[in-house]
Amino acid sequence: MLLFDCHLDLSLNAVDFNRDLRQPVAAIREEEQGMTDKKGRGAGTVAFPEMRRGGVGLCVATLIAGCMKPGGVASGWNSPQQAWAQTQAQLAWYRAMEEAGEMRQIRNLADLNSQLELLGKAGGEVPDGAPIGYVLSLEGADSILTPGHLERAWEAGLRAIGPAHYGVGRYALGHDQEGPLSPEGEDLVKEMDRLGFILDVTHLCDRCFWDALDNFDGPVWASHSNCRALVPDPRQFEDDQIEALVERGAVIGAVFDTWMMAPGWVRGKTVREEKGVTLEHIVEHIDHICQIAGNALHVGIGSDLDGGFGLEQSPLGLDTIADLQKLAGILSQKGYSEADVKGIFHGNYLRFLREAWAARR
Repeated sequence: MLLFDCHLDLSLNAVDFNRDLRQPVAAIREEEQGMTDKKGRGAGTVAFPEMRRGGVGLCVATLIAGCMKPGGVASGWNSPQQAWAQTQAQLAWYRAMEEAGEMRQIRNLADLNSQLELLGKAGGEVPDGAPIGYVLSLEGADSILTPGHLERAWEAGLRAIGPAHYGVGRYALGHDQEGPLSPEGEDLVKEMDRLGFILDVTHLCDRCFWDALDNFDGPVWASHSNCRALVPDPRQFEDDQIEALVERGAVIGAVFDTWMMAPGWVRGKTVREEKGVTLEHIVEHIDHICQIAGNALHVGIGSDLDGGFGLEQSPLGLDTIADLQKLAGILSQKGYSEADVKGIFHGNYLRFLREAWAARR
């Protein structure tokens, strides 16, 4: 089944981790044996061959470089100019992958329909050598020098922005902080709205979440977030936040980072084999969102696989991104219809993009 993954840090892995994603996962793991410079070395799960084998013919692919203090992975640059330069290096990698025929940027409805036509001819599979379609997103807005630079980013194909990542950002506070959007953050969100960007509310602290919604009238999604009712941590959404997103027509991407899937996980200490977090745990989050919404129209997949971690922080039953296909059977056993499963796998995010981009046109 065609799978739309709403959050993959592909350029982070290519540029920051120096991974050639054209190679199979097994080859990348072999090359990294003995390396300890970054978390997840020798344990990656994402590469183009496995994406194609797993039906991931469309995704949201990120740029990521921030100035937050303290910063998360790839986000501790000492100036906006340095962060901007890093995102431009990542953008250059995407362009190189387009030139090599590995990827295809999706900027508008025509691009989306063309990619779906290509995949449709293959019966929803992603043929070997076929380009993987990607919508470009920015995780954490610190690299945007000023709100006035957003127009330049739009022209380069950027279509979605999450104003915050971790820590204290230039425009917004990450989920591990608390406080309002800065005045510059309000300006950023309003300019995003004017230009037609998608607002990604993932990673925003609670106050910034509500401030962002108050200052933005356009399309909103959450690329990779789970439910605080199941994992009591500010990284997840409270039920009233989920309700607000449903009211705005948002789609929430279920994230497969194990510390966000089950309570009690301590990053760097918990061993996945001992904790026993499986793909069934993510279905609990998906079902919780569906129960709040009263339907299965507002949830999708935003795996975040290899988002600064590897197998050590991925659920049991998942060796590579191709194993996300197992989710279809688990959802069916839970009682979800074939139409529901297709919506969760790809239909909900496709509907969202069609509506968002048709409104802009």
